[in-house]
This record gives sequence, structure tokens and C-alpha cells, in this order.
Amino acid sequence: MIDATTLQLLLWVVFPYMVLAVFVLGHIWRFRQDRFGWTTRSSQLYESKLLSIGSPMFHYGIIGIFLGHVVGLGIPKSWTRFFGVTDHMYHLMAIIIGLAAAVACVGGLLILLYRRRTNRRVFGATTAGDKLMYLMLAMTIVCGVLATVVHTAFGTYDYREGVSIWFRQFWTLRPSVELMTQAPLFFQLHVLSAIALFGIWPFTRLVHVFAAPLGYLTRPYIVYRSKDPRKEAERRGWEKVKF
Repeated sequence: MIDATTLQLLLWVVFPYMVLAVFVLGHIWRFRQDRFGWTTRSSQLYESKLLSIGSPMFHYGIIGIFLGHVVGLGIPKSWTRFFGVTDHMYHLMAIIIGLAAAVACVGGLLILLYRRRTNRRVFGATTAGDKLMYLMLAMTIVCGVLATVVHTAFGTYDYREGVSIWFRQFWTLRPSVELMTQAPLFFQLHVLSAIALFGIWPFTRLVHVFAAPLGYLTRPYIVYRSKDPRKEAERRGWEKVKF
């Protein structure tokens, strides 16, 4: 039977590094074995009205959340203080901007899930991997919102003195288990669900995040031919025949 210390070591040290290896090697494998499957698997042809509303909301929201995590996890508290941002100012900005991005992200996700479940053609194009991806996305986002509201907005926990330090230590190969075991429940669930999401990332449509259409910059022009017979007859190289 695994004791508490071993379980904590598995959760906050072994598991994250295993997922990091899967994340990197999984993308390499996916690119080499399934390059044509490196796509969003767009379902716009089946339905576009709800997609045009939910997709921008979700993507703009997730971009805001990502940038907030970059600042909150990657930048130490001493740096923001050095540039004149007090802890109170940072706390207010993090809550207001973070919750605004979360509302957009959650709202967009709910619209996309409603669309995918109620439209038969869209639902028919949904794979098991898509369902797992949406489940993990929802768990990660909901736990993050609850952590912000319960433990930060109406609580006293400062994640920049706990989770953020553990995150930076992770990249220097010295993660402190105690920092995460002392974190509140919703922060722990948020981090674990995010790690699991990164574990399945290479095998889902989320790979499109790393797709950049650089070939469009150097590809030759595409020549389109008109279907109008009158315009076709007036093109250079064609002569009208008179009877």
C-alpha cells in the first residue's frame, strides 16, 4: 500500500515529468506518423452560426487565461513589486481580468458543447478523443475558476507564494512537494487536471495550437479559372469564331 509521502511524490514530481515526456515525444510521433491528421477537424461545414459565436469567445478567453498564467506563474512577486505594481493592485487586476477571460472562455465552451451535442451532424463527427478533450478542458477551466473565486477572491491563499514557486522549480528540476501539498484543494485539482490535459494533448485536435501556415508565405499563386463561358471566351489565347 502506498503511503501518503510516496503518493505526494508521485503526484507532484513523477507524474508531471512523465507527462512532460509524453507531451514532447507525443508531438514528435504525431507529426511523423499522422501529419495529415494535424488539424482542428473543423466542423464548420455542418453548422456555422453557433460556431461563429462560441469559437471566438472560447479562443479569446483561453488566450487571456494563458497570458494571465504566464504572468502569474512565470514572474516572481518581487519583479512586479520592482516595477511599482503593489500586491493589492496585482490582486485586483488578476481577479478582474482573469474572471473576465474565464467568463468568455466558459461561455464559449458551453456554446461549443451545446452545438456539438444538439447538432446531429456535428455530434456524428465527434470522436472519443474529442469527448475526452472537452471533458479535461472543462475540468481544468472549472477548477481554475473555483480556485480563483474560493481561495483567492474570497480567501487568503496567495498562489504566487506556493503554486507559482513550485511551477518555476519544476523547470529547474527541483520541485518542492510541500508547496503543492499545502495548496488549497481547488488549486491542487486545477494543476492535476491541467497536467492530465497536457498528457492527452498530442493525441487530440489540440495539436493545431502548434500549427503555423508558414508555407503560405512562399507558395506560388493559385490560378482560378472562371466558370462563366463569356469570360472564358474573352481570355487571351481564345478567339471568337464567326459563322
